[in-house]
Amino acid sequence: MAAGPDDTPPGRGPCSSTTRHTTPGVRHAESFSALGDFVKLVRESGGTVILSRHSAQLTRLTGRVRCRRGGSLVVRGEVGAGKTTLLGQALDHAPEFRVVRVAGVGAEKEVALAAIHRLCEQVFDGLERLPAPQADALRTAFGLTGSGLPDHLLLGLAVRNLLAEAAGPRPLICLVDDAQWLDGPSARTLAFVARRLDALPVGLVFAVRERREELVGLPEVEVEGLSPVEARTLIDRVIPGPLDEEVRARIVSETEDNPVAIAELLSFLSPGTVAGGFGPPSAIPLPAGMEKAVRDELARLPDDVRRAVLVAAAEPLGRPNLLWRATDVLGVPSAAINRAEADGLLRLGALVRFRHPAMRSAIYRAAPPAERRNVHRALAEATDPTMDPDRRAWHRGEAMSGPDEEVATELERAARQAQVKGGLPAAAALLARAANLTPDPARRSDRILAAAKAKLASGAIDEALELLARADSRLLQKRQGAQLELLLAQAVVAQRGGGDGASLLMRAAKRLEQLDVHLARETHLAAFEAAIDAGHLSMDTWVSQAALAARAAPPTPQPPQAHDLLLDGLAALFSDGDAVAVPVLKQALRNLEGGEGTRWLSLGAGIATDLWDDDAARALANQQRDFALGAGALMALQQSLVSLALLSIHAGDFAAAAELIERLSPITTPAAFAGIANAPLMLAAFRGRESEALRLIEETIEHATAQGEGRTIAFAEEMTAVLQNSLGNYRDAFEAAQQAAQHAPLGVSAQALVELVEAAARCGEREAGLAALCQLGERARLSGTDWALGIEARSRALLSDAQVADKLYRSAIERLSRCSITTALARAHLVYGEWLRREGRRVEARQQLRIALQMFTSMGAQAFAERAQRGLLATGERLRKRRGETSRQLTSQEAQISQLARDGHSNPEIAVKLYISPRTVEYHLTKIFSKLGISSRNQLHRVLAASEVSP
Repeated sequence: MAAGPDDTPPGRGPCSSTTRHTTPGVRHAESFSALGDFVKLVRESGGTVILSRHSAQLTRLTGRVRCRRGGSLVVRGEVGAGKTTLLGQALDHAPEFRVVRVAGVGAEKEVALAAIHRLCEQVFDGLERLPAPQADALRTAFGLTGSGLPDHLLLGLAVRNLLAEAAGPRPLICLVDDAQWLDGPSARTLAFVARRLDALPVGLVFAVRERREELVGLPEVEVEGLSPVEARTLIDRVIPGPLDEEVRARIVSETEDNPVAIAELLSFLSPGTVAGGFGPPSAIPLPAGMEKAVRDELARLPDDVRRAVLVAAAEPLGRPNLLWRATDVLGVPSAAINRAEADGLLRLGALVRFRHPAMRSAIYRAAPPAERRNVHRALAEATDPTMDPDRRAWHRGEAMSGPDEEVATELERAARQAQVKGGLPAAAALLARAANLTPDPARRSDRILAAAKAKLASGAIDEALELLARADSRLLQKRQGAQLELLLAQAVVAQRGGGDGASLLMRAAKRLEQLDVHLARETHLAAFEAAIDAGHLSMDTWVSQAALAARAAPPTPQPPQAHDLLLDGLAALFSDGDAVAVPVLKQALRNLEGGEGTRWLSLGAGIATDLWDDDAARALANQQRDFALGAGALMALQQSLVSLALLSIHAGDFAAAAELIERLSPITTPAAFAGIANAPLMLAAFRGRESEALRLIEETIEHATAQGEGRTIAFAEEMTAVLQNSLGNYRDAFEAAQQAAQHAPLGVSAQALVELVEAAARCGEREAGLAALCQLGERARLSGTDWALGIEARSRALLSDAQVADKLYRSAIERLSRCSITTALARAHLVYGEWLRREGRRVEARQQLRIALQMFTSMGAQAFAERAQRGLLATGERLRKRRGETSRQLTSQEAQISQLARDGHSNPEIAVKLYISPRTVEYHLTKIFSKLGISSRNQLHRVLAASEVSP
C-alpha cells in the first residue's frame, strides 16, 4: 500500500513540529527513578485522573488545617497507583502551606526512631519553646542527653508540639511517604501525634502501600489505581490516534490499571506495536538478574509448557481462543496451558495475562529464532483470514526466515486494513516487514519508499531514515530515485529544518517536474515553507530562490487545487506584493476548508492567522487535528495542537492553551523544538510572567539559531515585544518589535507590526510607527475581517489626533467584539482608557479601564491587568475587592462542559469528548459554578434553562 500524497508532509508549516518515538533506558516497572519525559507525562496524566476521584478527602483536610482544626489522613495504594502524584497535586492547590516531608527507608526499618529524627531535625529550632520534660524526651531520643529510649507519652507530645511550633504563621502539612518502611517506634509516635491534632493548624498525611497496624483507625483513602475507562482515557491521551481495541484492552489488562505500569509498557513499545500490535514482543527489557531468573524458570519447565507460554508471548492480543487453537496446531496438550497457569506464569480469563508485562518480552527473547518462527506459523494458521487478515499476514511474515513474495504481497494488502484500526504506525510496520520479505529489488524499493513515507507521517523519523538507507540508488528507476530524494529531504526538514531542507526539497521538486507535476508543485510548496522557516538566517537567499523556482514550476492545472493556490499566492507575495497575493491565499484557504489537501492544513492555519482570519484558522486547525487523530499522524497532530494553543491564547482562554501544551509530546529532535516552543512562549508572554517568559525567549532563540530557524527567532522577538508592552517597557518593546518585523517578512511580521505601532506611539518614535502602520493597514484592509480591521483601527488611533482617535478606538472595540480574539479586545479597552485619561476624561477612562482590568484578570494576563490597574489609580479610582460579582456569560468551552455535565456525563467522559484532561474539566466546572452562582452540577438543569445564561 503506497501512502497517498496527503499522508506524509514534505515540509513543515508555520506552527509545525516534528516528533519521533524514542526508547528510554532500561527501567523496572516498580522503579521510582526518573523515567524520561514520555513516562513523566503518563504518570502526571494518571495522577490527574486519580486526583479527580480521590482529592475530596485531601481537600477537606487542608480546609480543616486552614481553620486550625488539624487532622490526619492515610493514603493507601499499591506501587505506581498514583499516591505521590495525588499528594503533590493536592498541595499545589495550597501554596500558603509549609510542607515538611519524611519517607520511610527500608534500610532503617530496624533503627528505632530513625524517621522521627529525620522529621524533627527539619523543625528543631522550636525545641527551646517546648516544656522542659518534652524537650528532654526529644534530646534523649536523639542521644543528646541520657541513654535508652524516652517516655513514649512525653516523646509523642514533644513531636506534636514541635510541629505546632513549626506551623507558626503558616499552616503546616507533614507528608510521610513510604510509611510501610517506618521503624516501629517512629510509626507508633507519629500515629499518636496524628490522633491529637484537632486544635492545631497541622495536618499529617501518610502514604503507604498496605495496611499498617499502627495506623489503623486513622481516616483513610484507598487509591485503587485507574478504572478501566480511566486507563483507556490515559492511553488515548498519551498515544493519540487510532489504536487497535484489542491491543488497548491487553495493555489495560496486563498493567492492572496501574498508571506507572502503563507508563513503563508504553515507553518501550514502538508506535506500530501500540497502534496495531504489529511488532516483536521482545522490546521491553528487564534487569539482568530478573532476565536470568525468567530464563532459569523456563529451563525447568517441560517442553510442552515452555512452548505454550511462548505462544502466549507471541500473540499480541491476549486472546485465549487463539492460544488454544495455536497450541492445538503445534500438538501441545491443553494440560500444558493449565500447568503454566498453575505455576503462576500466566492467568487465563477474558484475556491471557502474564504475571508481569515484561514477562512476555523475556519469554519471547529466550526462545530460539526457529522456535519463534514455528509459533508464528501456528498462530497464522489459527487466525481467521476473513476476520483478521492483517493479523494473519503479520504472523505469516514473522514465520518467514527469508524472502517470500506471496507473504510480502499479503502484508502489503493487510496494511490497508491495519491503517483503519491502528493508523499510519500500524500500516508502516506491515509495509516495512513486506519490504524485508520482497525478493525482487524493484518491488522491494517501492515497498521501502511506501513504508518510509508512512513512518515519516507517523513521526518515526529515525526508522524512516533506516529504511531509506536500505534503498540501493543504483537499482532505482527515475521515479523511485526522485521519490527517494524527496523522502530524504522531508526527513532532513523534520530533523534539522532550516535552509538545508529547503535546498534539498527544491532539488527534489526540479527532478519531479518531468515525472509528476502534481507532486512537483507540492514539493515546491514544501521548499517554500522550509525557506520561510529559515528566514533571515539564510539571508533570504532560500526564500528568493524558492519564489523563483515556484514561478518557473509547471503551470497551475485548472481548476487549481489548494496547494496550487498556496504556491502561487506565496510566490506572488514576494514578487507582486499583498494586493496580488492575499486574494489568491484567501481562495486557497476556502479550498482547504472545503476538504482539499489535508497535508497543507497547518500551513493554511498559519496563513489564516497571518491574515487575521480567526474563524478560518480555527476551522483548519480543528480539521487537521481530526485528520491526525484518525490517521495516527503524530507530526500533523503536533502541528494542530500548537495552532489551537496559539488561537486559544489569542481568545484569552489560557487554561485551554495550557491543556493543549501539556498534550504536546516531549521534544525529540532539534527541529521539533521550533514549532512546539512557540505555544508555551506565547502563553508566558501574554500571562506577563516576566522571568519565565524571558527564560523561554532566551532558550528559544538559542535553539532556533543553532537550528537555522529564523522564523522562530522572529516569533520570540515578537513575544518579547508583547511582554515588554504589557509591562510598560515601551522602548524595549519597540526594539524587539523592530527586530521581529525585519526578521520575518512573512507571517509573524504582520503581528509584530501591531506591537511596533503601540510601542512607537508610547516612546516617541512616531515616524517608525507611521511606517509600520502603513504596512499593517494594507494587509488588514485586504483581509477585511473584524480582527484585522479592529486591530488596524486600534493601531491607527494610537497615532491619531483627538478628533479622529476617539472614533477609531470605538470602531476597534466594536469590531473586535464581533470576533473571538479576546486579548485584542481587552487591549483595545486598555489603550482607549489610557488615552481618555490623558485627555482628562476620567469618568469615561475608568469605565474602559475597569473593563480591561476585569478581562485581563479573568484570563490571567497578569502584567496587562497591572497596567490597567495603574491606569485606574491614575484616574483617582480607589480599587477594592468586590465580593459576589460573577459573570453570567460562559465561554464556548464552558458552555460545552456545563451542558455535558448537566446531561450526566462524568469528568473523564467530558475530557474524552473535548480532548482535555479531567483536571481541566474540574477547573472549568469550578469557574462555571462561580459564574452561575451554584454549588453543584445538580443545579445546572435549572440555570442552563434560564435565558439570562448564554454561551
